[in-house]
Amino acid sequence: MVFKRRDPKPLLRAAFEFLWPRGGWARAFHYIKHRVRRLPDTPEKIARGIWAGVFTTFTPFYGIHFVFAAFFATIMRGNILAALMATFFGNPLTYVPIGLVSLQTGHRLLGSEMQEGTERSFGGKFIDASGDLWLNLKHMVLGEPQDWTGLSVFYREIFFPYLIGGVIPGVIVATICYYLSVPLIRAYQKRRKGAIKAKFEAIKAKAAAKAIDRKKKSD
Repeated sequence: MVFKRRDPKPLLRAAFEFLWPRGGWARAFHYIKHRVRRLPDTPEKIARGIWAGVFTTFTPFYGIHFVFAAFFATIMRGNILAALMATFFGNPLTYVPIGLVSLQTGHRLLGSEMQEGTERSFGGKFIDASGDLWLNLKHMVLGEPQDWTGLSVFYREIFFPYLIGGVIPGVIVATICYYLSVPLIRAYQKRRKGAIKAKFEAIKAKAAAKAIDRKKKSD
C-alpha cells in the first residue's frame, strides 16, 4: 500500500501517543490551531464549525464525537473540517473536568445528587456499561438470561445527567471559542493575504528587472 507505514507502530506505543501525542499536547494544540486558521473559508463559517466541535465534547457520545460534530456543523452551516478538528478540545487532559462539570450540572438540573464515589468511578461505569452491552448482546444470540444492571446504573447515574448537564457548559464554552476565533481567524487571513500579495509583487518586480536586464544586454 502507498500510505502504509514502513515500521508498523506497536499497539502500546499507539495507545501512549493517543494519551500523550509525540511532542506533547501543547504542540498538538498549536498544530490544530495552525490547520484551522489556514482553512479556505470565511472566519464566521470556520468559527461555527469550531462551535460545533467544542460543544460536541460536552456530550457523552464518546467514540462518535466526530459524527455529532459533523452533524451540528452541517445544521449550523459551519466548516465541517473545523468541527472535526475542534473535537480535540476534548482530550485525556480535559475529559475528566468536562465530565464532572457536566455531571454536576445535570444532577442539579434533575434535582438529584451525585452519589459518593461517582467521581472515582466515572471511567469505570463507562467500562461496566460497555461490558454489559457486549455480554447481553452475546446472551441474546445464545438465548441466555441477560442482566442489564450495569447499563441501568450507567444511564441513571452517568449518561442521562451528563447529556442534560453538558448542554449549558457546552454552549457557554463553545460560544466563547466562537467569539475568540472569528477575529483571530480574520486577522490571520488578512495577514496571510498581505504576505501572499507582497510575495507576488516581489516576484513580478524580480521578473520585470530580469526583463529590463535582458533588454539592455540585447541592445
